[in-house]
Amino acid sequence: MKLAMTAAALALVATTATAQTASPAGSDWRTPDPNNVIVVETNKGRIIAELDPVAAPNHVERVRGLVKSGFYDGLTFFRVIGDFMAQTGDPKNTGEGGSDLPNLTAEFTFRRGMDLPLSAGFKVGSSELGWIGAMPMTSQNSALAVMTADRKVASWGNFCSGVLGMARAGDPNSANSQFFFMRQPNASLDKTYTAFGRVLSGLDVVRNIKTGEPVPDPQDKMISVKMLADLPADKRPSIQVMDTRGAAFKALVTKRQAEMGPSFTNCDVDVPVQIK
Repeated sequence: MKLAMTAAALALVATTATAQTASPAGSDWRTPDPNNVIVVETNKGRIIAELDPVAAPNHVERVRGLVKSGFYDGLTFFRVIGDFMAQTGDPKNTGEGGSDLPNLTAEFTFRRGMDLPLSAGFKVGSSELGWIGAMPMTSQNSALAVMTADRKVASWGNFCSGVLGMARAGDPNSANSQFFFMRQPNASLDKTYTAFGRVLSGLDVVRNIKTGEPVPDPQDKMISVKMLADLPADKRPSIQVMDTRGAAFKALVTKRQAEMGPSFTNCDVDVPVQIK
């Protein structure tokens, strides 16, 4: 079957393959846990995203539970800002509603031990940037771990394009069911909102949703939202994600760093994905 990849990912793989005179090996790819992958069917097309329980375990558990209950089916994208994000997940479709469950405690950061290194990591000032799975991350310098009681350092997800964030009110602990897909990077959200996943496929769909703040007469919606694990076998897409711990991904990062120079961040690399 034909493989589907984003244009940016294809370009990165192609240029890296040329430089190395070889395509990425099978060991350079991983199969995501289907219990951490959501498949969002919208009227504009399909979005597939991987949830990240490392960065935000309680938010992932909440979203997973709401997905399984069918809570998100039929909800609109009611607030969409062109160069920012697309927000959904409100049963009132106004930004004023939520589920009947209690609000969540913020997971803006998490504690990272040295048994969980940032993949393809690099330093910017005193901070370390890299990836855990498909999620772009920033962390305190690992060297600080020896000075902390738990031998860990603070880390957090970066709001790059495609990252999923939990919406909230002014209270940091007010997230409930509403969430948003990042259409473009916005570092001002880092450590002030909970990042809990990233789009693997369908960022073009996210960017094609009708804009408005609020959207006038919102028609773009999530027709259905399912966990990949819950889809019938004959309707379940096969997904391979380039392993950010592998040599092929490190080569992509190195090439992109050379192209962009000092302005480079982990938002400048798309993680290649194969879907069939």
